[in-house]
Amino acid sequence: MSGGRPRRPGPHVSPSSSAHTASLPLSSTGRLHATHERGGPSAKRPHRPHPRPITRRRAMAAAGDSAKQPLLPRAHPPHVASASSPALPSVPPGSAGRRFPGGLDVPNLKKRGGGTRSWIRVEAATASVQTLEIDKATMMRRCELPARDLRLLDPLFVYPSTVLGRERAIVVNLEQIRCVITADEVLLLNSLDSYVLQYAAELQRRLLQRAEGDELPFEFRALELALEAACSFLDAQAAELEIEAYPLLDELTSKISTLNLERVRRLKSRLVALTRRVQKVRDEIEQLMDDDGDMAEMYLTEKKLRMESSVFGDQSLLGYNSAGAAGTSASAPVSPVSSPTESRKLEKAFSLCRSRHDSVKSSDNTTTEHIEELEMLLEAYFVVIDSTLNKLTSLKEYIDDTEDFINIQLDNVRNQLIQFELLLTTATFVVAIFGVVAGVFGMNFESTVFKIHNAFSWVLIITGVVGAFIFFSFLWFFKYKRLMPL
Repeated sequence: MSGGRPRRPGPHVSPSSSAHTASLPLSSTGRLHATHERGGPSAKRPHRPHPRPITRRRAMAAAGDSAKQPLLPRAHPPHVASASSPALPSVPPGSAGRRFPGGLDVPNLKKRGGGTRSWIRVEAATASVQTLEIDKATMMRRCELPARDLRLLDPLFVYPSTVLGRERAIVVNLEQIRCVITADEVLLLNSLDSYVLQYAAELQRRLLQRAEGDELPFEFRALELALEAACSFLDAQAAELEIEAYPLLDELTSKISTLNLERVRRLKSRLVALTRRVQKVRDEIEQLMDDDGDMAEMYLTEKKLRMESSVFGDQSLLGYNSAGAAGTSASAPVSPVSSPTESRKLEKAFSLCRSRHDSVKSSDNTTTEHIEELEMLLEAYFVVIDSTLNKLTSLKEYIDDTEDFINIQLDNVRNQLIQFELLLTTATFVVAIFGVVAGVFGMNFESTVFKIHNAFSWVLIITGVVGAFIFFSFLWFFKYKRLMPL
């Protein structure tokens, strides 16, 4: 080759020999140690060509080939606890923790929506009060409620006042009182509010001191206490707002200032928010009074008794049928003597069905009567909440009247300023006449007027009389047009 130095070809190396030499150890200088298993040290060393020097182009090509290869998952060594990096706690499978994408379980971190809440349970039979920790799923199975109804009781969300009647429970969300009422118990959402603790204590006291003639069902008693607590709370806030509002409005009418206007603005915003809450409670009670179906759904005790009686009747009917089947399956043939016994059993079955039908009828009548009782109960608290709404409405009207009065005062002051400005404009016009006369006589020209004795005094007198006449003429015109109360 003419382009460069001829390269000496090396000896041919078989694959077996290349594999054998690949397994030989290398020295610090990169040469092979001649240690053969069979030939010993006297064996002939295989001749190998000198390694080619690694150039920059080869290094870049090798880097590009390695970059094209797919990345393999990196095997991490096991984590060893040390003083700087303590070992992570091992979490058993199925424990209450949250799993991250990397496979790490944190035991103390709760899942969203999976935590438990504290509930105050008031039992109807014994009037006992106890605190329970119940999660959402258990609560749904216990009261047979959907998740959206329990979401109304969540303190993290702000929902308007609501009373919902379901198959086995009544969901109540009235201001601070958030509870689920069943035929046997009341589950009250625990809170640090004093109204919640007062509700539980008052319900326990009324259950213990129940009057003899009071036959109101348990769920109605709990609902009545919730309505009473909500109405009293809203009425107390309305009374407090009235005590604060009237002196402030009277002070504003006597002295209009920025500070008083700001206080009235805050008062009005509080009044609007309270009026909305009271209006929502009133609308909810009115909606329940107008719908007989919702009131019938809220009578849980009657539905529970009806269900128990129907289950008992079905069991007894099944018992009669099984007894009759056992009697007919006897080994002896049926004789004419045994026919009255079969007819008697049939009569008993018909009488049982008739009694069940009569019990259903009586339960329907009882439910209708209790609907009337619930309607009267709701009507009583409707009157209470309506009076509270009337207080707030009258207070709002008083604020509106005060604002109108202040606007009238401000308009009056503005009119007075306009009248004063009109007087100043008229006076300025009269003074301008003197300026015109002074400008005329201040010109540089000769006149015989300056030679007359007392001419300056006569000019002043005539100009003043003319100016006064013009000024009073304007005043008469303003009075004639009723532009100014003169």
